[in-house]
Amino acid sequence: MKKLTAFLLMAFMATPIFAKDIKVTVKGMVCGFCAQGITKKFKAQPEIESIDVSLEKKTVSIKTKNQQDISDQAITQILTESGYNVEKIER
Repeated sequence: MKKLTAFLLMAFMATPIFAKDIKVTVKGMVCGFCAQGITKKFKAQPEIESIDVSLEKKTVSIKTKNQQDISDQAITQILTESGYNVEKIER
């Protein structure tokens, strides 16, 4: 039984459990309403854990849920359809 427990513990520890942090530089965000709209759009995505919009830095910081991801194409589409231009996506 000890060997099985040790094996399961090692297997669990070797399983990658991670969230992804994504930073998007965006043009066109100028007010709190912009930030609120972007936040609402991203929170509607099932893979998103949290979102932080900085008007000062012109960035959208996205954190995905464990072992999930959102593509650059999906991020760009959400922001473009919302009326903003994506300058850069960093992972």
